Amino acid sequence: MSHPPILIPNKKSLPAAARELLVRAGARKKIFLYGDMGAGKTSLVKALCAELGVKDVVHSPTFSLVNEYAYLDGVRQPHLVRHLDLYRLKTVAEALDIGVEDFLYDDAWCFVEWPQLLETAAPPDVLKIQLEISSKSARIIVFL
Repeated sequence: MSHPPILIPNKKSLPAAARELLVRAGARKKIFLYGDMGAGKTSLVKALCAELGVKDVVHSPTFSLVNEYAYLDGVRQPHLVRHLDLYRLKTVAEALDIGVEDFLYDDAWCFVEWPQLLETAAPPDVLKIQLEISSKSARIIVFL
């Protein structure tokens, strides 16, 4: 199923774009984020986490590789969000060593920046998006 792009004209519209992305994700909880350095992948993940109800400050996991956040749903059940940044990894083996395969097949949300290494290990229903720079402040989410 192909989706039209989501336009993000400025940073103020990021929460609405995150809400729309979550609606379009449907039951899919694994999202691969592609895009150039500085395209806003981490900013989008922060907005996605806020929309899910994460209260913690969301940071880029560039050096830690994986950050985990908890949130409560509408019936006060705890849920988990994982935010991965695989930019620094060179091989699939490195990704598997940190348990990425388990993250891709459990019930937690998983947002993966720089997911190229995981193409062959990805679940068939992973949602792949490209964050494109349209102008200095505008971005476009393209569904791959």
